[in-house]
Amino acid sequence: MNKFTIIIILLLLLTSKVFANPNLKARTGILIDYHSDEVLFELDPDSQIYPASMTKIMTAIIAFDLLKKNKLSLDDKFTISENAWRLSQAGYSSMFIMINDEVSVENLLRGIIVASGNDACIALAEGIAGTESNFADMMNEKAGEIGMTSTNFTNSSGINDPDNISTVRDIALMSKYLIINYPIYYELFAEKTFTWDRTGGEPIKQGNRNPLLYKNVGVDGVKTGYLAVEKYSLSSSMKKNDRRLIAVASGFDSKKLRSSESLKLLNWGFRNTNTFEISKKDETIFELDTWLGEKSKIKATSKEDFYATINKKDITHLTISLEYDGPIKAPVEKGTKVANIIVSKKDNVIKSLPLYAAEDLKKVNFFKSLLTSLNYLIWGDV
Repeated sequence: MNKFTIIIILLLLLTSKVFANPNLKARTGILIDYHSDEVLFELDPDSQIYPASMTKIMTAIIAFDLLKKNKLSLDDKFTISENAWRLSQAGYSSMFIMINDEVSVENLLRGIIVASGNDACIALAEGIAGTESNFADMMNEKAGEIGMTSTNFTNSSGINDPDNISTVRDIALMSKYLIINYPIYYELFAEKTFTWDRTGGEPIKQGNRNPLLYKNVGVDGVKTGYLAVEKYSLSSSMKKNDRRLIAVASGFDSKKLRSSESLKLLNWGFRNTNTFEISKKDETIFELDTWLGEKSKIKATSKEDFYATINKKDITHLTISLEYDGPIKAPVEKGTKVANIIVSKKDNVIKSLPLYAAEDLKKVNFFKSLLTSLNYLIWGDV
């Protein structure tokens, strides 16, 4: 039987204006589509950076992971050490906790995520792992699990350490991991203020350091950073309808540029590209022709979500098709690979995903099989 391709989707031309390269004013940067993982823009994305307070994304991930596994509770309280307290007195961004305070995990997380408190980072790290060094080991183990191949964490806060390094590509990967695996806890990153009812003084109210949260443009995270040697950095994520983009850049010369350039990069991505949902795991059903089966069609699904991102200027050249050797001959067991989804641009395959039988297909009995074969020989009708 001959191999053939059935065109199943024809995408219409979108008339949105296409803009040139965003010309990002930073030392290094990257923009990725959250669903398809396509890199939409990059500027020296594998250059080594000091991640500064973007390190705190991983600090939160470690806590979120333990919360998700019920090995930690938001109500658990940790006693504040002198080591943690000293950071609140050293001129760094702080939650302003006091020695021997008993602070809940929930408050420490808000102190880290909203107020960017370095003191809260150490308190959480010591409470979870005993020492910050042990906690850094946990961070690096998780980084390896995520696939952050160019990252090494030495502390929980990102304060000055020449060995606490990463890249914007790794930070983007970490940011996506945070959003996809801990959607409820990720909501903390969108909180604009945190008030700490501190010991021995009036409550301290602090605003979120992420400037894009206040612009009401769909940004709901993630984390700023600053070190004198690295200058200003930001991992940010914007959602519009069902689509999300993640931008990470470092080496901005000022806070103002960090805000305006990050927003420019995100908007550039939405204006110039579109992402299409091709298949949802175990949800999108494709029906394929069969031969000598009890049914004339067999249902097939993908084992993962499948998205395609393309520049709007190339939209007329995009085709999405099913490709398989068919009709598919019975019997077929559920879970057997039966086809591929092919995404092409100008006859060049840019993405491919296997489809698997979503059901068993039994072969018809001998007499019906014989009749079907004769019918095909005479009429060419399968």
